Amino acid sequence: MSASRRQTIRHATTVSGVGLHLGQRVTLRFEPAAPHAGVSFVRGDRAGAAPVPALARVAVLADRRTQLGEGDDAFHTVEHVLAAVAALQIDDLRIVLDAAEPPIADGSAAPFVEALQQAEILEHGGLARYLSVTSPIRVVDGESIYEATPSSRLQLAVSISFPHPLIGEQAISLDVTAKSFTRELARARTFGFVHEVEALRAAGLIQGASTANAIVLDAAGLVETTLRWPDEFVRHKALDCVGDLALAGARVRGHIRAFRPSHKGTVLFVRELLRTAKEETTVLGIEEIMKVLPHRYPFLLVDRILELEEGKRVVGIKNVTINEPFFQGHFPGHPIMPGVLIVEAMAQVGGMLMLGSLQEPDSKVVYFTSLDNVKFRRPVKPGDQLRFELDVLAMRGPLCKMHGVARVDGEVVCEADMAAMVRPR
Repeated sequence: MSASRRQTIRHATTVSGVGLHLGQRVTLRFEPAAPHAGVSFVRGDRAGAAPVPALARVAVLADRRTQLGEGDDAFHTVEHVLAAVAALQIDDLRIVLDAAEPPIADGSAAPFVEALQQAEILEHGGLARYLSVTSPIRVVDGESIYEATPSSRLQLAVSISFPHPLIGEQAISLDVTAKSFTRELARARTFGFVHEVEALRAAGLIQGASTANAIVLDAAGLVETTLRWPDEFVRHKALDCVGDLALAGARVRGHIRAFRPSHKGTVLFVRELLRTAKEETTVLGIEEIMKVLPHRYPFLLVDRILELEEGKRVVGIKNVTINEPFFQGHFPGHPIMPGVLIVEAMAQVGGMLMLGSLQEPDSKVVYFTSLDNVKFRRPVKPGDQLRFELDVLAMRGPLCKMHGVARVDGEVVCEADMAAMVRPR
């Protein structure tokens, strides 16, 4: 499966309101972030405040909310914001707040989805990280049960059970995409029960809750609201799961089933996912390659990228066929791929390493500045598949030195040391 480029937003945007649990007035500001910065929260009202990454390792096992960090530096109730960010596949983002909790808005993720869409989501430097379930996972935390099996996409099945006539047992299952989340989950609101209010407020929670930002139920039914869907309750639980899965710090691929999920339980599930799942090998097909490299027929000599560890290593493939135009004049009757074109193909794979991490790679070009220690070990013929492995020796600013090896069927056919520089096209 092809990898996607990382995404951020074009310009900043804000959402203001009151926090659900702490009840404080707050303005949240979404800001673009650099490639590979990840998603982080920062207090804009505190000079020099350090960003807190939206990762499971800093999440606290809190009740009724997802919390990052502890004490005065904590961020509370971040799940609706993260659900919007993850569903829209935004990889790099600064979320700046002037209080410890995002606005609850109407109790759903829709206001955050709308704000991010208005900020214009765009691709920028680097490749998105994917975390894939590779073997069955099961996590039990009290009444919360999670199971996951491998899948090529994020499939989510959530079921809940509440002893209330409007809820009872509800279930929803869907492939989570930006489109399906926006249509099926984003507008689902958080909910609570009148009989819990006194105890929760005594514990310092739901200080900002009202019938304007939550579905409130008493024994008879709804209080001052109407449902957006008959099963809005399970839809909101699925929304929460999407937000908490964002704490993996990567785009998750797997078939995940959650029964009576909780924030605490989902954080524990994500930690187990990080322990057992694997980050996928990057695979870039020809369409992605052509977005990065300026070369075209007959001088585009890379067919596929198998691995790309930015700033460190790249592995690419070139399939050699008798239809290559150079075979018409290079040793007719005894076709052999010209050695200079083997080196050129190796250089293009190296160019993917250098250009793949840049914003607007189509405005840049890689010029190779030196070739050293070039050695040809055996001829390359039609039907061979060249595998190029390039490792970074040194990188300073726009200049990169690499060592490259080309193999056919595991046997070295060429190797070289090369240096290259990125320049404006």
